[in-house]
Amino acid sequence: MTPPGGDTQHGIRRRNLARVLRTVAAQGPVSRPAVAARIGLTRAGVAPLVDELLRAGLLVETGRAATGGRGRPGSELAVSDRGPAGIGAEIGVDHLAVCAVDLRGRVRARVAADAANRHRAPGPVLRRLSGLLAEVAAEIAAEGLRPAGLTVAVPGLVARDTTTVVHAPNLGWRAADLAPGLAAVTAPEGGASSVPLTVENEANLGALAELRLGGGAGRSAPPADFVHVSAEAGIGAAVVVDGQLLRGARGFAGELGHVPVYPDGPPCDCGGRGCLEQYAGEPAVLRAGGLTPERATAAHPGPGARIALLARRAADGDAAVVGALHEAGTALGIALAGAVNLLDPQAVVLGGALAGLAPWVLPSLERELALRTAVTAEAGRAGGPAVRVSRLGADGPLLGAAHAALQGVLDDPLHSCAPAHPPRN
Repeated sequence: MTPPGGDTQHGIRRRNLARVLRTVAAQGPVSRPAVAARIGLTRAGVAPLVDELLRAGLLVETGRAATGGRGRPGSELAVSDRGPAGIGAEIGVDHLAVCAVDLRGRVRARVAADAANRHRAPGPVLRRLSGLLAEVAAEIAAEGLRPAGLTVAVPGLVARDTTTVVHAPNLGWRAADLAPGLAAVTAPEGGASSVPLTVENEANLGALAELRLGGGAGRSAPPADFVHVSAEAGIGAAVVVDGQLLRGARGFAGELGHVPVYPDGPPCDCGGRGCLEQYAGEPAVLRAGGLTPERATAAHPGPGARIALLARRAADGDAAVVGALHEAGTALGIALAGAVNLLDPQAVVLGGALAGLAPWVLPSLERELALRTAVTAEAGRAGGPAVRVSRLGADGPLLGAAHAALQGVLDDPLHSCAPAHPPRN
């Protein structure tokens, strides 16, 4: 995104600094001439920008790089493994997690804790989260890193451009502003710099993580248009169009879990009936598989424990669990068909807990999409978009949060303590 300043000389310099930093972060180590070629500037134009980023400690020189031609070889550039770090936090129904990533995209610290957050007031949850955040901050400080921003992933609706959770049914939260409860971390006393805070829906952050990290060895880069579906106790979705999140007028786009699948079905916590979560959410699948959600939670606490239980039972041929996952896939396919017909995405990406259950969910999901979508079939394939499984799994929202927290540095490298703004891709 364009840093502040518009087309003034100062604004153009800021924009070009951001372009240099992004190029080195994405492709480094890389030589100065290569940076100039990739962003369309002359070598003379890039030189002072690189020098400024070196002085700021955002770039480092790693050694000599062959030029492939005449003249003295230049030094390769890489982003520093010290300096700013993005802090991501996740508030789940049964866990809390925090991680920090540096400008190279490496996870430098991570902590997690089991936590029974369902219907617990925000205050105690945020106090415990603040303790985990302090642990991570101390760990990265010992490595020469400082927090550049904090992004918190929550399983609920977040009012656009605010830190207020409007409604998180599975937490039982309404109109909960998280900023005061995290003030000790984001605005510490004693002269320490304040840390910009962003609060974002977990499915949106999972989609941003898929955009940035979803490729990898043996995998193609994610498409520019896709629907990302993730699940824990509830089910959320994010819509990406031309590489950008579709947020909606109030920031509430993507509430797939509360799309009615069977309108006369059981009541939902949102106030509706027959919502997708009543058939494909974790508690619903546990019940349909012959497991009591409360007992399963007590026996298998912590993030991903019940999903792992379902996967083990399905792999062992438990007919009730296999049938429950088949029905969950059917309900997902019905709910997704409307989104696919409306948006025509290139792909549907299963992330979060759903990634671990894909072998048993995908067949019925893909069948429903093929039956119910009007999208013109690609050559040799059934109708509907490709369905792919995220390699990030349940880590997607947390990693997306940490990378989003670095966005201010990448947008405006020398003014990264500006006020918080929503994560951009």
